Amino acid sequence: MSAATEKPKSGGAPERRIVPDVVRQHAEQTAFFWAQRDTLMEDDPPDLDVVAGVDRRLEANLDGLRIAGPAAWQFIVAAYEDFPEKGELFLYGWMAIEMNDSRCIAEAVEFGRQSEDDARGLVGALAWHKPGTIAPLVRDWIRAPDAFKRFLGVSACLGHGVDPNQLLARLVRDPDARVRATSLRLAGKLKRADLVYELTAGLNDADEITRFWAAWALTELGSGDLASRELRKVAVGGGPDALTALRAAVKAAPDKEVRTWMGTLLRSPETAPLAVRGAGMLGDPAILHWLVHQMRNPALAVAAGAALMELFPEARGADLFTTEPSQAGKVFEDHFGSDVAKVPFADKVKDWMRGKQLLT
Repeated sequence: MSAATEKPKSGGAPERRIVPDVVRQHAEQTAFFWAQRDTLMEDDPPDLDVVAGVDRRLEANLDGLRIAGPAAWQFIVAAYEDFPEKGELFLYGWMAIEMNDSRCIAEAVEFGRQSEDDARGLVGALAWHKPGTIAPLVRDWIRAPDAFKRFLGVSACLGHGVDPNQLLARLVRDPDARVRATSLRLAGKLKRADLVYELTAGLNDADEITRFWAAWALTELGSGDLASRELRKVAVGGGPDALTALRAAVKAAPDKEVRTWMGTLLRSPETAPLAVRGAGMLGDPAILHWLVHQMRNPALAVAAGAALMELFPEARGADLFTTEPSQAGKVFEDHFGSDVAKVPFADKVKDWMRGKQLLT
């Protein structure tokens, strides 16, 4: 019998009586809400009020699983077997750690190893638990000969902002690229100025993601002059780290230099949306007239709307956007087709700004 199906040990305590349908629903809802939360945090920019609401519902379902204890495990196994995605991996990993069952934790690690998304669900489970709860695991994993366990260990430190002290100097030079990249990111988050030499060396790493996080970390340390080139390359590349790179690139150089770079980006249809989005990161409300103008261009409207929400978060709840671009006019319908996109109504935005006395 595998760890996935064998009932966890309960330490001799009597098994709790449960209502199976209720516990099953807690398990399924936990997986759903964490996956929803993870997706919402990838929005540009994320709506933190909505995320907070999801967090409350997620925690309520986790409470139900805490009450059920090991008796909930069969439903967690069934959920993962039916749909082995990030939310279910979060559920599996979180409950395995909650029960402190070594066999179930080992099973969760193997499921994470097999995942195709850097074990997002398992990393999320480590971040959700309190540092003291996962400390024994992290201490073991971060020094393990297994690269994937080292990755989990340093990811847990990143999630909680915990400094592994002298060990981090070794981790930023780890043989595994994923461990190096995550460790460099942690060094930047912790502002470990003592590692600036290692971060600078990371700019020449053979791995692209590692180079990016080295550049990002240097920017966090105030050494953006060394990092700008790499950050701009990643931003223009349009990959999953493009927006993070853009934000860091804005921070890395003087305002005048950044504006000149964005002006260059604006000249090309391929990079113009990046320039519009980056304009919102400058924190300058004087661009509002210009942003409204960009909102009338379907190719730039999404970026202009995101820039508006960054400058004025209250715009999010003001009924200024639609996720059906055809509602914004024929030119938007032709551009987006049946695609879903969050586009602003330029005229509504203009009226809203006037009402707020943001436009004259």
